Amino acid sequence: MSAWRARLEAVKEHREREETDPMSTLSVCRLQDEARGSAGRRTRRRYRLEHVLVGCGLALLPWLVVLANGLPGTTIASNWCTAWIGLDALEALGLIATGLLAACGHRLHALTAVATATLLVVDAWFDTVTAAPGADQISAVVMAVGAELPLAVVCVVLAVRGFAGQTA
Repeated sequence: MSAWRARLEAVKEHREREETDPMSTLSVCRLQDEARGSAGRRTRRRYRLEHVLVGCGLALLPWLVVLANGLPGTTIASNWCTAWIGLDALEALGLIATGLLAACGHRLHALTAVATATLLVVDAWFDTVTAAPGADQISAVVMAVGAELPLAVVCVVLAVRGFAGQTA
């Protein structure tokens, strides 16, 4: 019984130390939010962005099936289908990871955001330059301007905020 109580006391002391430690993530975030004066609004906005990223990443997963069935099986480049499916799979993984890490307040979300933004820009570029003239070209430009580049901007904004929060 005394070992159980000693363990409870140790856990309680650890929690108290964690709550009063100014370097703990929650304390730092709370202090930063109080300094800004708009803690609730900023937290809600960041929370929504993170959910948008996770949602977009999850929405890309069925798109991988569409790509697997829709891309031509033979092209000049070998493994053409695998390359495009792999790129979109990495984008989905990046969006999901960035959103989840940011939602948890983990500092690594800035790194995954940078990597994901890079993948999205690369995808937009290769979609537009490899598309056949006509409807395929228009579709690629619409996807780049309407989805891939705006998501890349969101990721860059999250990365900048994350890096700024780490240095502050």
